[in-house]
Amino acid sequence: MTLLTFRFAPSPNGELHLGHAYSALLNQQMAKAAGGRLLLRIEDIDKTRCTPEFEAGIYRDLKWLGLGWEEPVRRQSDHFADYQAVLDRLIGQELVYPAFMSRGEIRAFITDSEKRGRNWPRDPDGVPLYPAADKALPVKERRRRIAENAPFAWRLDVDAAMAHVGRDLSWTEFVDETLSATRQIEARPRDWGDVIVARRDIPTSYHLAVVVDDALQEVSHVVRGQDLYAATSMQRLLQEVLDLPQPAYFHHRLILGPDGRKLSKSLGDTGLAALREAGASPDDIRRLVGL
Repeated sequence: MTLLTFRFAPSPNGELHLGHAYSALLNQQMAKAAGGRLLLRIEDIDKTRCTPEFEAGIYRDLKWLGLGWEEPVRRQSDHFADYQAVLDRLIGQELVYPAFMSRGEIRAFITDSEKRGRNWPRDPDGVPLYPAADKALPVKERRRRIAENAPFAWRLDVDAAMAHVGRDLSWTEFVDETLSATRQIEARPRDWGDVIVARRDIPTSYHLAVVVDDALQEVSHVVRGQDLYAATSMQRLLQEVLDLPQPAYFHHRLILGPDGRKLSKSLGDTGLAALREAGASPDDIRRLVGL
């Protein structure tokens, strides 16, 4: 019988906070209840923000909490060749295109469109969809720009990808952490528009790396925060296009700060290291997050 496989996948771009603690401990609790495995993955493709110091802090905090995981730990930055192979496949299928518009050009394009009375669509995170004005560039012009080292990103042609799949998509969502009941959720990848799947210098993005890693690591259960619920739609599309297995999902509640917003590394919310130094115990952390 195949063991159920769970994973906790933090990015080393800041200190872990209570929200991470809840997610990590919940993954461990659910894996143990199911007699399954727990993996740790370091999602460090963003080399400008991810640092060895933050990665060392992740291991320190998780060990202090009492988390155990199978070795070896998968570090995304060690596996760019895996992502390049998948990207090459998408390029060969003509499901991605090089997008050359800068952020300033995107803003100007959208501003001009809205001045003419069109409300520009936004993705579930509130970011304006990519205009895709350069999607129709001739192949010869694309190659010329790439040869001249013009900055670009590879974007998924979401309409072409949906046509390739040829059917509506959904995913299996557990109702609660007991894993006793599920429901089917309609996937809406078009809500995200033509997302970035790779950069010129990094052959992947979050969306692409996460589906490749989950498949390669045989992850059966993805347990993560509600803030990633909508992103599952795009990941389901990539799974189908790439013929990857579909995990089941549980998007857990978020741990909120005193002001009611979700905790954030970038906003400097209190990290686990600071709580530990202030005298908190692992049991205190469990109580704080409701476990």
